[in-house]
Amino acid sequence: MERHATYVFKRDTEGVWRCVVDNSYGTELIRPESAPVLYLVCGKIGAGKSTLAHRLAANAKTILVSEDDWLSQIYADEINNLSDYVRCTGRFRKALAGHIAALLQAGLSVVLDFPANTPTSRQWAKALFEKADVAHELHYLDAPDETCKARLHERNAASSHPFMVSDNEFDEITHYFVPPSPDEGFNVIRHT
Repeated sequence: MERHATYVFKRDTEGVWRCVVDNSYGTELIRPESAPVLYLVCGKIGAGKSTLAHRLAANAKTILVSEDDWLSQIYADEINNLSDYVRCTGRFRKALAGHIAALLQAGLSVVLDFPANTPTSRQWAKALFEKADVAHELHYLDAPDETCKARLHERNAASSHPFMVSDNEFDEITHYFVPPSPDEGFNVIRHT
């Protein structure tokens, strides 16, 4: 009986090629741990991005990075309007990008509780998972404005969020919101 074997090689986390499947015996030689994933969230203020981000971060070997928590600590007295936020988040994202890629390359999944709400912000995130060569999921929370505003009012009343947002600010920020489109090249998971 003639035997044919197929071998599958894969780079490990240190860049070394290893045989992971030898089907001449039908065995897997190395059981890969779950591969790291970059989780992204997209949705209007009050859509439930942070709630979902916390649920996603409950997975093993997964780190949550909350933009609002960091910005409220680093730039507490500097963010008073939308242009301040744009300036501060730009600096923060620039500083954090290499660290996020390093976490992913080290085998950890990362949940970015950053609003991936515009094509520009999504391209920044796309560069991260492409640089780290890992999978990604873009969770799009598609909630109507009325629902988002009701949640926002509850959040403001409970003082449960680092930043208070008025209805006028909600409307101003929502004006810039752009849902993800297929041509952006993301693996979108839509939540309604």
